[in-house]
Parts: sequence; C-alpha cells; structure tokens
Amino acid sequence: MDAVRKIADAVLYEGYLLWPYRRSALKNTRRFTFGGVTPEEPMRTEVLLEAGPEHGLEVTVRFLQAVHRQPHRDGEPVDELTVDGERHLSFEEATEREVSIQGAGRVPIAIPAGRVEERLSEDASVVRSWCALEGEVAVEVRPLRPGMFLVRVEISNATPGEAATLCSTHTVLRVSRGSFVSALDPEAAEACRNEGTWPVLVGEPGDRHTMLSSRIILEEYPRIAPESPGDLFDGGEIDQLLTLNILGLTDEEKAEMRATDPRAREILDRTEALTPEELMRLHGMVRP
Repeated sequence: MDAVRKIADAVLYEGYLLWPYRRSALKNTRRFTFGGVTPEEPMRTEVLLEAGPEHGLEVTVRFLQAVHRQPHRDGEPVDELTVDGERHLSFEEATEREVSIQGAGRVPIAIPAGRVEERLSEDASVVRSWCALEGEVAVEVRPLRPGMFLVRVEISNATPGEAATLCSTHTVLRVSRGSFVSALDPEAAEACRNEGTWPVLVGEPGDRHTMLSSRIILEEYPRIAPESPGDLFDGGEIDQLLTLNILGLTDEEKAEMRATDPRAREILDRTEALTPEELMRLHGMVRP
C-alpha cells in the first residue's frame, strides 16, 4: 500500500505550491486549483467490479481543507512579522482530511470551524483558522449481471454561505474479494459515467484490487520515479529542472520561500542538502 499512498499523496498535493514556491509569485496567489468540490460542482466516480456478493469494498475520500495563517501583533492582524529572526507571513496552508466507508451507504462530511493560536512572544502570535465544511459521501453498489457490479461514489459539498471547497479531492477504492475493471475496458467505458474525475488502477502492474479516481488524468498503474528525492508539488515537471531552479534562487528569494509555507521550507532544506551523487541521479535514467 506504500506505493498507492505515494501516488495518492502526489495527487493530493499536486499544485499545492508551485515554483518559485513564494507567496509573491503570481501562480501561488490562487490556491488549490486541482480537484475542488464545491456545492456547484460535485464529483462522481463510477467503476465496474467483478466479484461476488461479499466483495469487501472500502471507499476512502481524501481532500485538503484550507487553513488561513494570520500573524498578529498586540492582538491585531498584520501581513507579516519577524520574531527572533524568523519571518512569519500571512498565507493559506492546508490540512489533510479523510472520510471512509465500508460497502454501500452514506457517510457525512462534518468538520466544525476551528482556530488555533501559536504564541511566538508576549506581543506576537500566529493564528490558524478554518471554516466549517458540510457534505456527504454516498456509495452505491448495483448489480449489472451475475458477478459484475457498478460502483458509484458521489461526493457532495453542502457547506452553506460562501462556497468552501473540498480541495484536491480524490477517491481511493479497494476491494479484498474481487477485481476492478479498467476504465479503458469497452464494457466499463459503456456502463460508467464519471463526472469531474478519472479512475485508474493503481498498485503493482496487473493488480486489480485498488483504483484511484481524481481530476488529474493518469495512466494505469502510475509510479513515482525512484530517483525523485521528494515531492515538489508538480508531478508532471522534471525534478532536475525544478531542483536547479531552486538552487539558483537568490538569498532574498530563498528567505521568502522559507517563510511562505512549512512545506516550501522542507523543499528548500532538502534541495540544498542534496549530494552531488543525488543530483547526478536526476540527470537521466534509461529503462527497458
């Protein structure tokens, strides 16, 4: 399941923060652009399942929830502040959310609003806050013929007021006693209707126990390149190119990258710590 989790996490954080990984970059002013589920845009996945009545289906829906990070000085919000030499910027982070259901049925998405204050000094703090989210995951398992079922997963967002998004939403379907049918199979293409999402088989090639459905169109059995030293939130880009671009940033740009987001800081620290041998591995690899 580690390989499946790596692919699912890559989908979860695709586009979370893009090079040059700084708040001031225009591409990072609009956050969480992939996989959003709003009240106006639900998500539906349909796949075929070859199995008997006791198939052991499990459905997990994963998404990010936006978390607003706001520095405060003397109890008043400020755009940025520096405490003990560390710079703190206002920005939108995210936290991971997950909802699971066994077999057919419905499970609510019910996340209350929250607020956490991190005290930096007597007169300075960082407040992280998030709005409430309401919705539902509905799973239907409908027999088509003996030994064949249509599995439908519908994800809806019913958050009242201004639309709050289930960001980077995707669905992981697992079955313990049965096999999923590839979405490329003619029967699946004819029977299934997917709205805003695309299901693919994941895991070891040939295994048909797990499917990942997201707004990002992937090939069957997608893989993370073993040469990649870590996530850069842009799975379709070339790691070497992004790595060299990060190393080429000025000290001032790196300082803003470090202050923009904890995950951006992790990318910078990891990139600057790469050895010459690790950098050479990114240059290219010949495979059969």
